[in-house]
Amino acid sequence: MDRTACPWLIKRYIDQKAEFLFVPVEKIEVVVKKENAIPYDAPSVELGHHGEKCSFDAIVEKYKISDPVILELAKIVRAADTDKPEVAPEGSGLSAIMTGISIPASDDFEAIENAAPVYDALYNYCKVRIIREKHRNEIIKMDKKQTREFLKKKFKE
Repeated sequence: MDRTACPWLIKRYIDQKAEFLFVPVEKIEVVVKKENAIPYDAPSVELGHHGEKCSFDAIVEKYKISDPVILELAKIVRAADTDKPEVAPEGSGLSAIMTGISIPASDDFEAIENAAPVYDALYNYCKVRIIREKHRNEIIKMDKKQTREFLKKKFKE
């Protein structure tokens, strides 16, 4: 998950012009020095797995991303990447989708490109979920059509 989720996060929230290099683990240290690169999702790096958290979490924390929608999305990525569906049930679906994207991809770059719309959609899903929670007392009184229109309106605000 982190192999596709982190580039999406970095490009959307940290550096739109970021470039990514994918190298074997044993070459990371050399390439980092040579290219002045920031490693992620590799053993013993700052932007890697730490305890129960994944690389996506490490990036969110390091760059102080406080968008509540990203924090919600981070739970789904963590659930998928750490095989802990109890963190977010959507993680199982994300894992399945990313397997379907990454296995047939010719390389990591193609996988990242093909995965971006999935993360965009999950971001939107998390945003709608937060809106639903915030307005649950209003929504409970609405039928499905009214709820949909209400959500669409709030989503655009």
